[in-house]
Amino acid sequence: MSSNGNFTPPKTVVLVGLMGAGKTCIGKKLAQALRLPFVDADVEIEKAAGCTISEIFEEHGEVYFRDRERLVIQRLLEGPVQILSTGGGAFMDELTRNTITEKGISLWLRADLDILVERTSRRNHRPLLRNGNHREILSRLIEERYPIYEQADIITESEEGSADLTTRNALQGLHDFCQAS
Repeated sequence: MSSNGNFTPPKTVVLVGLMGAGKTCIGKKLAQALRLPFVDADVEIEKAAGCTISEIFEEHGEVYFRDRERLVIQRLLEGPVQILSTGGGAFMDELTRNTITEKGISLWLRADLDILVERTSRRNHRPLLRNGNHREILSRLIEERYPIYEQADIITESEEGSADLTTRNALQGLHDFCQAS
């Protein structure tokens, strides 16, 4: 495999992981390397709803949001092969996870707590972090979600420093997975 990817995955690559893991940044770099479109499920949910995710959470709650998220991800997985970034809770929903498993290739960007805290402290647009200590909330989410995220087809460490290194590691993991499938 060359450093630019030089292969096309047979299915949409679905990035999963906690907020701050780098799904958007790495997703865009993967899409560029593989010459595929990049789609952010959260952006698509906002387009479909005509409001922000924060507004959906505030007005309708998380259950309603997860239902909308599931429908959008299902629709996106029906389309052409692409790189799809999902919200941190998407893979936790069993129906969404089953759809991703069936119609996509899941790639978990795993990051340790310190990296997640540092990255999420840069912006204040994440509904789940609005009411409390970021470190405590993220630590609880790691406990709850990492055992589920481990079901992903590919696991790549999202490390501090170069996004290019994480992208190269993700490309290699994707290449290896596709060769073995």
